[in-house]
Amino acid sequence: MKLIDSKRAAGFTYIILSFIFFLSVHAYAQLGGPKDLIKMEAYKSLDKIHPGSEFKLAVKIGIKDSWHINSNKPYEDFLIPSELTIEENPNFKLKNSVYPNPHDVRLSFSENPLSVWENEIIFGGLVETAKEIKPGEYQLIVVLNYQACNDKICLPPSSAKDTIIIRAAGKGDYVKEINQEIFKNIDLSYSPVDVKPTNKSDDPVYSALENNGLLLSIILVFLGGLALNLTPCVYPLIPITVGYFGGQTEGSTKKLVMMGFLYLIGMSLTYSVIGVITALSGAIFGSLLQNTFVIIFIALVFITLSLSMFGVYEFKLPDALVAKAGGAKGGYYGAFFMGLTMGIVAAPCIGPFVLGLVTYVAAKADPYFGFLMFFVLSLGLGLPYLILAVFSGKIKKLPKSGEWMNAVKHIFGFILLGMALYFILPLLPDPLSGYILPVYMLVAGAYLLLFDKSSGNVKGFRIFKIIFSIIIIAAAVYAIIPSDKNSIDWIPITNKSDIQAANNKKGTIIDFYADWCIPCKELDANTFSDSKVIAKSKEFYTYKADMTKSLSPEVEKLKEKYNIVGVPTVLIIDSNVEEYWRITGFVDAEEFLKYLNEIN
Repeated sequence: MKLIDSKRAAGFTYIILSFIFFLSVHAYAQLGGPKDLIKMEAYKSLDKIHPGSEFKLAVKIGIKDSWHINSNKPYEDFLIPSELTIEENPNFKLKNSVYPNPHDVRLSFSENPLSVWENEIIFGGLVETAKEIKPGEYQLIVVLNYQACNDKICLPPSSAKDTIIIRAAGKGDYVKEINQEIFKNIDLSYSPVDVKPTNKSDDPVYSALENNGLLLSIILVFLGGLALNLTPCVYPLIPITVGYFGGQTEGSTKKLVMMGFLYLIGMSLTYSVIGVITALSGAIFGSLLQNTFVIIFIALVFITLSLSMFGVYEFKLPDALVAKAGGAKGGYYGAFFMGLTMGIVAAPCIGPFVLGLVTYVAAKADPYFGFLMFFVLSLGLGLPYLILAVFSGKIKKLPKSGEWMNAVKHIFGFILLGMALYFILPLLPDPLSGYILPVYMLVAGAYLLLFDKSSGNVKGFRIFKIIFSIIIIAAAVYAIIPSDKNSIDWIPITNKSDIQAANNKKGTIIDFYADWCIPCKELDANTFSDSKVIAKSKEFYTYKADMTKSLSPEVEKLKEKYNIVGVPTVLIIDSNVEEYWRITGFVDAEEFLKYLNEIN
């Protein structure tokens, strides 16, 4: 009997408490409770998502001082749990959610402690994307249902919302993780395949690095750097290296090796920093050469070095600095700073391997790991130039040294001046830029052939200089003669361009190029000028996106949309408006035709 009475008493007490709670809440609400109790901000873990993949969701909640919200599992039945949800959306589904650990507080209106959150907290969620989602931008509305209380009263249940923009990627789009500072302490995981770049065939560089240990990855990346020397992007480094070391270096083999090593380290440092910034920021690899001031600085470095070749001054540090450096000659410092500059010159060297490494480092979102990978890559890229530096330095140590060595210096001086002109060409007006370098070559070749008498009595070198001068003059004449070379009928992308990639009958070709990009010029000269390629291209919309200097808003939009890492990048988009092929680096006409034929 006593048991029955106790149950009735407990039930009656619960009813009374609930009734009091309802009245107090109603009265407080009528008085207009405090505003801005909750500040909410939602974050996504990926810059874009692929159909059928997953991404993480983080929600940072700021709770006003002296207030709290109930945990997701409050102790009292009459208290409303906090819950993270998303508004109903056919493209997204919240698969899982995680909450921080609550803590217990004892308040005046409850005899028992309550499970609550206070101050700033972060919730997490795992969202699944529909397999049928089309490329484009979508709104995802994140909702937090909660009940706020202070030491005296609980407010009616409420909700807070925030909207984030989710970008659905195409087949060839690359995905990278973002907002990692927010997500690092949230206990959520998804398969790495969801954040891995995917296209028609999985990225082999990403797969190779992901599936091997650190040591094997370092070896692979080093070999990849060596392989970059087979691409046209390294052409400017050859005359620069020969010109600098051939004209400046004197001394023992040991000194030559040390200078070459410092040159390599300088180049690797700059290249590594550029690589990491590119991977983590989404910038264009080599984009420093879009900056007018950087181009002028590089040109001035070459001009300064070339003047020393003509005897204007001797390139070395002041004696006071040399003494402070323990007697080391200025050539060491010059070689190191020359290498720093050459890291910028080497940066446009991209291709499938570099593109894969950029994507891999971006997915890892670890700048230290990224620096290591790009440093090893640049060591592989620069190793042949260490050897070339030593070889070039030995030229001045040939037997029977004499007046003819001045002719060697003059040749190297003209090479360095030519490189300065090459780098400032994008800054000159188009009608003028096509003639500057050939005219300079004519003048330099004529001077060496007719006016430079510093060959001395070394017959072999005199013959070499005559042949070299004739070759330079012939190349200049060939470059000046107008040619009727045909090309694909490109439409330049400007602010007013009507990009018709959405047409359902034709595919689209977009060529991202820059004037300072040697493989871009090779594509124009050898691939896009092929008669079969031109005929096939008429079945596509064909656009050129100029990334030489500052980008038009339309080009910038395309760069972001297709995640363009470097130039050249040629996109081939099918009639379903999906990226089908992504070509980085040079391909010949025959290979390019294969890509086009597979679509139409």
